[in-house]
Amino acid sequence: MTARIDYTADMSDPAVTALPSRWWDDVRAAVRGTRHDYTQGSIGRATFLLAIPMVLEMLMESLFALSDVFFVARLGASAVAAVGLTESLMVVVYTLAMGLAIGGTAIVARRVGEKSPDDAARAAVQVIALGAVIALLLGVVGALLGPQLLALMGATPDVLSTGSTFARIMLGGSGTAFLLFVINAVFRGAGDAAISMRVLWLANGINIVLGPLLIFGPGPLPAFGVTGAALATTTGRGVGVAYALWQLSRGSGHLQLQRRHLAIEWPVIQRVLRMAGNATVQVMVGSLTWMVLIRLIAGFGSAAMAGYTIAVRLVMFALLPAWGVSNAAATMVGQSLGARLPERADRAVRAAARYNGLFLGLVGVVYVVAAGPIVGLFTREAAVTAVAVQGLRLMALGFPLYALGMVLMQAFNGAGDTRTPTRMNIGVFWLFEIPLAWLLTRYAPIGSTGVFLAVLSAYSLLALVAWLMFRRGSWQRQAL
Repeated sequence: MTARIDYTADMSDPAVTALPSRWWDDVRAAVRGTRHDYTQGSIGRATFLLAIPMVLEMLMESLFALSDVFFVARLGASAVAAVGLTESLMVVVYTLAMGLAIGGTAIVARRVGEKSPDDAARAAVQVIALGAVIALLLGVVGALLGPQLLALMGATPDVLSTGSTFARIMLGGSGTAFLLFVINAVFRGAGDAAISMRVLWLANGINIVLGPLLIFGPGPLPAFGVTGAALATTTGRGVGVAYALWQLSRGSGHLQLQRRHLAIEWPVIQRVLRMAGNATVQVMVGSLTWMVLIRLIAGFGSAAMAGYTIAVRLVMFALLPAWGVSNAAATMVGQSLGARLPERADRAVRAAARYNGLFLGLVGVVYVVAAGPIVGLFTREAAVTAVAVQGLRLMALGFPLYALGMVLMQAFNGAGDTRTPTRMNIGVFWLFEIPLAWLLTRYAPIGSTGVFLAVLSAYSLLALVAWLMFRRGSWQRQAL
């Protein structure tokens, strides 16, 4: 029999902070997937079982992005530009998908927590049906207007010549990316994080293998160039969607969709749309804020821009695993509130925040101490290195607070209270961060450093404001 320490709810107990004696067994259980009741037992173990596959899912997404850029970069600047401009258009798809995904996670988690598998399945059907309609509309628009949209983004004639078909396929097939977001959110809400992980690993694994084959055409295979990257991505995502739907139909996790669940329920769709609307604005605020910051940093020249890009990508790479823990907190909150256990939801958030803070705190120390060697892996230019090192160190100083803020924001979302984090995002990012960055870069004698200071200040302030709102407890009374 496997011996385990209860990694548990009460984080003030010294025994809780100890690693389980056989933690590797739980890692394997998390990756393999297990039918676990997340509303009962150890909060620490429940968070662990949810977080591990979510972290691995995020890491696979990062690996896919690096692989795609690595191979396309060999085709030349026009191909890279086509990919970059098309990805900027895909931000619209991702924003809408993430908004609906947040609503889907919240409502499915609540029904699972209520021990109502049929209601959870019906809620999942409404979310997926809504996602399918939006995905179809996005795909039709993208397929018809891909080259025109690329030109609208400022593509030069050589980029249009190289990337028009790429854009048409990527945008036309964007519905597969949209559905992957939505269906995986349903799995996460149900507590089936391991299935969500396998779906994304399958989709991106196919993409990583097919990418170089279709781009370069080794042996008898035709070389499609940058178009091959679009074909690989869309194929992988399409297979991932098919696999996800198959998993839902066979009921290998906490959800099983059967014929009796396949009916449209407008009241449920309306609730999902209300949550998704706020969540979409929430995501959009963050995306637009980064775009404004890029515009500010661009005024200091190409070296500052390159240094900023390297620093931000390193920060985002560190934040990916932290998002896994934050998503686990969202599921725990939704299911605990569904089970009418608000105290358990509160303790789950606090536990996740501690785990996240410990992880990002350690990464922050590494970034502060070893910023120079880390940045040196990406550039040898002195001017670029100076900006990147300074930016990385400044932003890393706030990692423990970032960790807290990420968990709290997802806790609100998991409870179905998407309005509160949306308002906080607008207040902190648009009314505080952007004006602060503008003032520091324009009137303070610190140049591009002003942008990094604004990021540090804003994300730290967001964590403090979120903590105050969390302690008020109104999220625990959110009806779904």
